[in-house]
Amino acid sequence: MENFVVSARKYRPLGFEEVVGQEHITTTLKNAIDNNKLAQALLFCGPRGVGKTTCARIVARMINGFEERAEVNSLNIFELDAASNNSVDDIRNLIDQVRYPPQFGKFKVYIIDEVHMLSNQAFNAFLKTLEEPPAYAIFILATTEKHKVIPTILSRCQIFDFNRIQVSDIARQLKKVADRENIKAEEEALHLIAQKADGALRDALSIFDLMVTFSSGNEVTFKNVLNNLHILDHDYYFKVVDGLLSENHAQPLLLLDEILKKGFDGHNFIVGLSDHLRNLLVAQDARTVDLMDVPESTRKKYLEQTAIATASLLLSWLNIANQCDMNYKSSKNQRLLVELALMKMAHVNSVLKVNGAAPFQEGLKKKLNP
Repeated sequence: MENFVVSARKYRPLGFEEVVGQEHITTTLKNAIDNNKLAQALLFCGPRGVGKTTCARIVARMINGFEERAEVNSLNIFELDAASNNSVDDIRNLIDQVRYPPQFGKFKVYIIDEVHMLSNQAFNAFLKTLEEPPAYAIFILATTEKHKVIPTILSRCQIFDFNRIQVSDIARQLKKVADRENIKAEEEALHLIAQKADGALRDALSIFDLMVTFSSGNEVTFKNVLNNLHILDHDYYFKVVDGLLSENHAQPLLLLDEILKKGFDGHNFIVGLSDHLRNLLVAQDARTVDLMDVPESTRKKYLEQTAIATASLLLSWLNIANQCDMNYKSSKNQRLLVELALMKMAHVNSVLKVNGAAPFQEGLKKKLNP
């Protein structure tokens, strides 16, 4: 059996042009290197899996003039995991290494990952070297928790804040990987993986590998991703809203029962329904349509459904769903709480009539029969 390399490693960017979703970082670093204005202490901050260590390695190769496609030269580039090497002695060993100039290339680059894990004593031992390093030494610190890095370290570094990667950018990168691996992948499936990754490309690639392993014919389908990641199909929300629009509480209650029998949590359902209602609201205005992070096929469904609902009704439903979300954990009967919310939504028009507000049904008729 051949050695399998996970996609996150196999397709790790080797040049700035391959880094996804961090153009503000890569442009600044490239210009700094080209103009010989790179600081000797850099701090890369941001969520997991967005390219901090990758960019650090690219910087290390570029300033030493190594080929971008070459492997990291261990004689010039040192990586330290601060999570397991966080003592004063570890930092002292690092400082001792810094004293010796590089044997190859121009610079010795020290990449310290998870730097916030260093002890206060280790941070203090590192201060002087970080402030006045030898001309040939470059320190690149990476962290997911900038607030845990002491201010005296922050003040000595040039700080780069990495963004969460957009869902569309992750989905596009997954499509490239799928094409290279000759894997058929549905657009909705890749989009769902990208959403589940929560802005981390590494997580998305790991999920993608899992889905490919599960499928039998080198094919990643929307249905398989739903089943494996235990995500509720958004079609359920469209059906629930259709029932609510007809002022019939029976259909939403039966759909909720079906969802719960499949092992989904009532809280996840109400949060998902809130998100669905929010998307219907933003779909009503052409200027806000792009705020929906959904594939094109799903966007069309939202536009069709929102055409027969008024903004006031959607806001009323969203308010009810939000109240249910906030009260869910403290409720003694959580299923009844969700069912009650659905019944309130189904009959909210009746309440508006009693209070003398313009009935929703009249607005609906005007939309359907202009």
